[in-house]
Amino acid sequence: MTSSLKRDKWLVVPLLLFFAVFVAVPLLLMAWVSLFNDSAMTQFGGAQYVKFLGDSFNRGILFETLTLAGSAVLISIVIGYPVAYLYTLLPRGWQTVLLFAILLPLLTSSVVRTFSWVVILGREGLVNQLFLSLGWISAPLKLLYTPGAVMIAVSQIEMPMMILPLIASLSAIDPRLKDASTALGAGHWRTFFRVVFPLSIPGLLAGSILVFAASASAFVTQTLVGGGRMIFMPFYIYQQAIQSQNYPFAATVAVVLLVSVLGIVALVNFLGRRSAGFVHG
Repeated sequence: MTSSLKRDKWLVVPLLLFFAVFVAVPLLLMAWVSLFNDSAMTQFGGAQYVKFLGDSFNRGILFETLTLAGSAVLISIVIGYPVAYLYTLLPRGWQTVLLFAILLPLLTSSVVRTFSWVVILGREGLVNQLFLSLGWISAPLKLLYTPGAVMIAVSQIEMPMMILPLIASLSAIDPRLKDASTALGAGHWRTFFRVVFPLSIPGLLAGSILVFAASASAFVTQTLVGGGRMIFMPFYIYQQAIQSQNYPFAATVAVVLLVSVLGIVALVNFLGRRSAGFVHG
């Protein structure tokens, strides 16, 4: 038994090496680059962090990015939870159809999906053409390159990452629990809020974490649908690294974004588990 466990431990080594080479080392290198005071990387210090945190413009970009990610999570929950719950109520055949519809966007490049929103929301796009044909507007609306357009596009593109964990969580709930709740006199809504929803919180937390992290770093969608007129952290990193060649400050922006996202994810995960009774003390 002991020798078997020792052999199994060696199976983890390739994964650890992969993580170290392709995740840990690049992150440490990025953090090291961020600790240079000048773009020529000759003076070591923390001036880049002082520069970022001391400028209201930079803080505003960080706030807008995190707000976008939070909004995408809320929209994904509002739309994704009913879809996931509907999946559990459908017959097996229709479950397959719905699951295929959920997974289909993931089989398409995010660039293609983002350009589809450019076509839909453009001045000559499908939405404006529909409104014009119905006589609801007399001139095309400015839908593209707006905060609302970015929010909708990011939410739709990241939606499967909310629905899939919810489906897994809801499908794992024992149907006998709902039957017992009904037998004890609870109605459908009371059963849902007292039984189903609390037991689905792990899937809700997992989906929220995935959507939040992906939305905060959705460079392609933020840039194409935003048209470069709205600056979010990923595009700000691109500007500083590629256009300005200021790699220390670009690394600083990246580190701040990473720490902010990880901090919020850890806080939400802790509060969500504590409110659901998973953490005691």
